[in-house]
Amino acid sequence: MKLIFNFLAICSLCLTSCNSKPSLQKYFVENTENKNFIALDIAPSILNIDKTKLSAEQNKALQSFDKMNILAFKLNGTNKAQFEIERAKVDTILKEEKYQQLLKFGSGKEGASVSFVGSDEHIEEFVLFANKKENGFAVIRILGKDMNPTSIMTMMTILQSGNIDLEQLKPLQEMFKK
Repeated sequence: MKLIFNFLAICSLCLTSCNSKPSLQKYFVENTENKNFIALDIAPSILNIDKTKLSAEQNKALQSFDKMNILAFKLNGTNKAQFEIERAKVDTILKEEKYQQLLKFGSGKEGASVSFVGSDEHIEEFVLFANKKENGFAVIRILGKDMNPTSIMTMMTILQSGNIDLEQLKPLQEMFKK
């Protein structure tokens, strides 16, 4: 009897822990080594900010930011079909209930969208998805804790005053050169 109970417990654990739903996290992990993609993880240190010169609001916004993940698909003459498949996968993931769309511009084939995960005042993740039929697409995940739209706007002002280390972004710059 104990053997049956242990077997059922293990089966139920496997069934509940195996979530087959697609997620951006899984998508990033699956494609990090794919030759069609460029993957970058960017830490807040890229900003090269003198924190002593920041206001309390700016410091709070900076502290809410953990990291940024970028996954970009570079379109070329041989991978157009794969581009369409991968773009459709990202579209499907972003239609999941947990991703709330803030804005979208352009058409489905070319444009951008901004979505978030969490509640209005406690955002865990912002997602920017941009695609252009001549270049490819990029998915940018901004991860943090207790972010909100105001903190993102404050981060934009910090970015303008920061001395960004562009060396970390070099692979992405190379991708979009024509």
